[in-house]
Amino acid sequence: MITPTPLMRLVTGFWSFKTFATAVELDLFTRLADGRTATVQEIADELGIAERPADLLLTACASLDLLERAGDGYRNTQLAEEFLVVGRPYYFGGQVRYCNERTYLPWHRVDQALRDNKPVTWDPQAQESLFTTADPVMLELFWEAMYSTSRFTARALAEAYDFSPYQALLDVGGGSGAFPIELCGRHPKLRATILDLPHVCTLADAQIADARLTDNITTVAGDFLTDAPLPAGHDVILLSMILHDWDEATNLAILGRCFDALPSGGAVVICELLLNDDRTGPADAALMGMNMLVETEGGRNYSGAEYRDWLARTGFTDIRVVPFDAPGANGAVVGRRP
Repeated sequence: MITPTPLMRLVTGFWSFKTFATAVELDLFTRLADGRTATVQEIADELGIAERPADLLLTACASLDLLERAGDGYRNTQLAEEFLVVGRPYYFGGQVRYCNERTYLPWHRVDQALRDNKPVTWDPQAQESLFTTADPVMLELFWEAMYSTSRFTARALAEAYDFSPYQALLDVGGGSGAFPIELCGRHPKLRATILDLPHVCTLADAQIADARLTDNITTVAGDFLTDAPLPAGHDVILLSMILHDWDEATNLAILGRCFDALPSGGAVVICELLLNDDRTGPADAALMGMNMLVETEGGRNYSGAEYRDWLARTGFTDIRVVPFDAPGANGAVVGRRP
């Protein structure tokens, strides 16, 4: 018998997110790191709250598979221990904090974004783009979120697609360096250049230094939309979670500049949450498209078929889709310059 239970889960989806985000903000999972088990009263005392809310929080986190019971206490599940403890290589808390602080309330005005076809997380009349802001706290949150999502996505891409034949990678709009750090860490002979805005390069330089990869990775300050040409001397160009920010015309222009910058035999790798070809899902790609409505002026998520078509129109050949599973992407579309 069909029931409205699935609809109820959609209605209450924000309960799960806000419970999860609050636990991250309270450093709950970091407090329980390395196999520690704590009782409700111990957590209540550490958080400075009463026993009742502590009990409700721990129970809810257990229901979300973030905690598990151990005797009379709770401990992290493997998922939480791996990704929600501060300091872990693939710490995901940055993305959680960003969505909680930056996008949760603006999403309450998604109907306005639908009517106006304009972003609601920033004002295009007062700010040059989503990626520039005078608010240092929001800037830090944004790039921390991008790094925490990108680092594991880079790992998944590296396992699905072989970068060992390449000598030099150009990461266009590479942010704070998650992809080059992961890829150069796996392939010591690979050299990488990150092209991004000046203030972003400063953040990337710090991450590169922390990873002890300054001999492998460099940054170039610039705007890939307006500066011409793209830096030369690379045999593979990465566009990771970049093209969903822009409309078709802009993306064709970006791909054309990538084509011009590559040597014969060089490759472009588009890493994204891809819609299926009939644009009915998957949900993570389709809902990211809705987030592009909330956060960008012209962005949307595209299908693998659309990217294949754009690459072919730009002149690329040997085009294929490489599927994988990661928080920031479910596949890569790869094309070669003949």
